[in-house]
Amino acid sequence: MAFLSTAVRSAVCFWPVQSVARSTTSRWYCSAAGQTTEKSVPYAKTLKEETGKTSGPTKPLPKSADAVVIGGGSLGCQTVYHLAKMGMTNVVLLERDRLTAGTTWHTAGLLWQLRPSDVEVELLAHTRQVVSSDLEQETGLHTGWIQNGGLFIASNKQRLDEYKRLMTLGKVYGIESYVLSPAETKDLYPLMNVEDLYGTLYVPKDGTMDPAGTCTTLARAATTRGATVIENCPVTGVQVQTDDLGVKRVKAVETEYGTIHTPCVVNCGGVWAQRLGRMAGVKVPLIAMHHAYVVTERIEGIQNMPNVRDHDASVYLRLQGDALSVGGYESNPIFWDEVSDRFAFSLFDLNWDVFTQHIEGAINRVPALERTGIKSTVCGPESFTADHKPLMGEAPEVRGFFLGCGFNSAGMMLGGGCGKELAHWIIHGRPEKDMYGYDIRRFHHSLTDNNHWIRERSHESYAKNYSVVFPFDEPLASRNMRRDPLHEELEKQGCVFQERHGWERPGWFSQEGPAPVLDYDYYGAYDSSRHTDYRYNKLLGREYTFDFPPHHDIIKSDCLTCRHAVAVFNMSYFGKFYLVGTDAKKAADWLFTADLNKPLGTTVYTCMLNKKGGTESDLTVSRIEPGPKSSVLAPAFEGDGYYLAIGGAVAQHNWSHITTVLQDKKFKCELVDCSEDMGMISIQGPQSRSVLQEVLDTDLSNEAFPFSTHKIVKAAGHEVRAMRLSFVGEMGWELHTPREACVPVYQAVMEAGAKHGICNAGYRAIDSLSIEKGYRHWHADLRPDDSPLQAGLAFTCKLKGNTPFLGREALEAQKAQGLRRRLVCFTIDEKVPMFGLEAIFRNGKPVGHLRRADFGFAIDKTIGYGYIRDPEGGTVSPDFVRSGEFTLERMGIVYAAKAHLKSPFDPDNKRVKGIY
Repeated sequence: MAFLSTAVRSAVCFWPVQSVARSTTSRWYCSAAGQTTEKSVPYAKTLKEETGKTSGPTKPLPKSADAVVIGGGSLGCQTVYHLAKMGMTNVVLLERDRLTAGTTWHTAGLLWQLRPSDVEVELLAHTRQVVSSDLEQETGLHTGWIQNGGLFIASNKQRLDEYKRLMTLGKVYGIESYVLSPAETKDLYPLMNVEDLYGTLYVPKDGTMDPAGTCTTLARAATTRGATVIENCPVTGVQVQTDDLGVKRVKAVETEYGTIHTPCVVNCGGVWAQRLGRMAGVKVPLIAMHHAYVVTERIEGIQNMPNVRDHDASVYLRLQGDALSVGGYESNPIFWDEVSDRFAFSLFDLNWDVFTQHIEGAINRVPALERTGIKSTVCGPESFTADHKPLMGEAPEVRGFFLGCGFNSAGMMLGGGCGKELAHWIIHGRPEKDMYGYDIRRFHHSLTDNNHWIRERSHESYAKNYSVVFPFDEPLASRNMRRDPLHEELEKQGCVFQERHGWERPGWFSQEGPAPVLDYDYYGAYDSSRHTDYRYNKLLGREYTFDFPPHHDIIKSDCLTCRHAVAVFNMSYFGKFYLVGTDAKKAADWLFTADLNKPLGTTVYTCMLNKKGGTESDLTVSRIEPGPKSSVLAPAFEGDGYYLAIGGAVAQHNWSHITTVLQDKKFKCELVDCSEDMGMISIQGPQSRSVLQEVLDTDLSNEAFPFSTHKIVKAAGHEVRAMRLSFVGEMGWELHTPREACVPVYQAVMEAGAKHGICNAGYRAIDSLSIEKGYRHWHADLRPDDSPLQAGLAFTCKLKGNTPFLGREALEAQKAQGLRRRLVCFTIDEKVPMFGLEAIFRNGKPVGHLRRADFGFAIDKTIGYGYIRDPEGGTVSPDFVRSGEFTLERMGIVYAAKAHLKSPFDPDNKRVKGIY
């Protein structure tokens, strides 16, 4: 028998990296003791065949099915269960071995209810409901659910602040949780060392799941409803056909034992999902790594203790009867580059040099472990992704090919919620909840088959999994993938870049000189040399706070310069598409909520919806005419033409949404992506006209160039498309500029603006200025489950006319029934920062949470936007808002708040029209 203490000492000259977010601690462990070689999971039951693999499938294959789910792990079983429960009974699950094979069978099975995401809290709640209640009621079988609670450990103030944010969000959802002092923690968990604790968060109704029990019960419930579950049936191919419009669609699934014709395949293959994707020509951006835990011998007094997450030590302790399972996330995980198809119920040998750092943290937290033996090790494959979020939804490459993979060791606890959403996606064309954060379309297509990007980003996301989630953090891995023409120019001026969709976009401007983003150093892992004196990383580190960041005054200066003089924003990362062709007008009428039957030269702010009336995008659309010579500013086309400008972080989502609609409606038009071919320079503020009048060769008066219009003009001798628009609430113009002209045009603007006090500003300033004006951000204030009516954007919808558009029927029904949710602006008088997820109370009752928050420097207040509901289920009318007394809770502290139905800054929209 090996002991945990000897395991620590036995790693030969091991140097542990305690946390990628902190400086490392130098400490050597050199000894010659041995470790256990026993490899087995700690579950009483697994589905592994002990007497040799059964030959052939467990059931005959049907000739056809409405959907085929590939992979019998947590996601596959949850998906087929929810499909059957929603009425799709002609559905087949194919598992190449036995249910749970591959990754699910060895999972730790933890379920934590609180996460720093409202959607994830809802997904986890559904999983808990399914495994703790629904399945047992439906089948009479116990899934193995154990409710022993969860305990989050905080060793510093920042960590406890993060937990207080989780606790506050939990109040909105009725999740019981408590912040405990070290002494209270000791009373709850007597074996715990609390001397180095700052506090803990206790969630009594967290628990653990049993993989075999859960998956077999899901399969039983699904088959009872008519689904077919077939084991021992590997998939050998996916047939894809191209229709008359050139659209690729799923046709059939091939196996050694026959072919199943189907229009829908669901890839729940886990580590093997990439191989399944290649069969259909679909890119699946995930990577396989070893992930491990050890199982201890019996520990006296550990029974009934909660599961523990000690994030600062990067370790978890899962109760296993009268023992513990100990695991975590290290900075030097082992990649599994040669994924084997024959790996089913196998385990790797544990690499103690990699794992020992978790033992040290575990012994520090529960000293009794130093005298406890290790019963077995569990080291198996898991799939990880670039942002530590799953891959879900319909693949952009092939219609009918859905993803449900890449769950980053969280497939059990997210399985129920994600299985339900994926089933709804398949049946109804979209999920019920906002699943954009998991949607494969969140990644730009240029990245999803870039192995360099996948490997680096997945490593960093794995290594930082237990790091504090700060509001302004940025990745260091695989940066500079997409750079606009002004990148070097702005980098010289101290630009601190943010990464979005592969693009480097300006965040803010440091006064300390250039802060370039360097090649990824893997935080010193794998014998990599860590960067020294890395200015960009140091600037990020100063932002690791839940208070106002150190450069708060820099953002203030940029914002007030924009409000009182003029600022320049490089928005070149925007998506820039042309929709052109004989059916372009029909497509525009159907796609866009606003009336685009305007004169040439008009620009319209509009939304795109799904059939449920949810907002898939907000964007600007400009009517254009074909150019005499086809160019990036004025392409040649027949029929009608529209120029679309879309937030760069969601460009792929927009592209995929538009493409899907064009395919479904069979419109004869073309969508052209010019995002890489043009830059976008935005000049905003009261002095913008004075500056640009020196640069542009056209009259910029209100009469000659009114708001929401555009025209092709010359700037510093180069043709640009100038648009009079604003995303900050000031008079201003956007210059959509051919790539080669961006630098000279920018330099001309800066030269002309020098005497007006012009400054560079980035997206941190845009975030503040836009929320102050009440402009919406898609995927914060606007999501696919929010309607324009709920978001206060009814003015973008052509409901007074008779033109049909996607989502119109849902909006009309919602309008007739009254709004059950409404987006409301809140301000507080106290000078404290808020970032979103703060709870909203009306007359003492929780009614919602903030989606987005920032500080408004012109009004000198913290501003937040959030959707509120009536706890009694009634409509949320303007009177409901006016008649309530509102408070906002931030990390357990309550602040009186004022609710606003209109923007508190320039509510009459005078400034964008040049009226100052």
